[in-house]
Amino acid sequence: MRRPSRTDIDIPFQVGKYLISPITRPLDDGRFHASVSVRSGRGSMTHDRVLRLATRFTTQADASRGAKAEGLAWVRKHGAQGRRNPYPTQEPNAWPRKT
Repeated sequence: MRRPSRTDIDIPFQVGKYLISPITRPLDDGRFHASVSVRSGRGSMTHDRVLRLATRFTTQADASRGAKAEGLAWVRKHGAQGRRNPYPTQEPNAWPRKT
């Protein structure tokens, strides 16, 4: 018998202009699947990216932590195009600013 699929959305948190919402769902084998929503904008200009993690987690807490980490990594990589990134990465800036 298939267990009902119950999706849990963890408490969303703000990072700059982004709202990060970790999402977990139990699997039939007792492990957990994780996704994360990264939302920006307001009203009709809202843009929402949902990233699905390939890793399967043994606990819901681990799945939630993995989703949070993935959301923060996405913001570090993509969130500061055209302005100073408050979460610098090791990647060099391809477009230097004029001083």
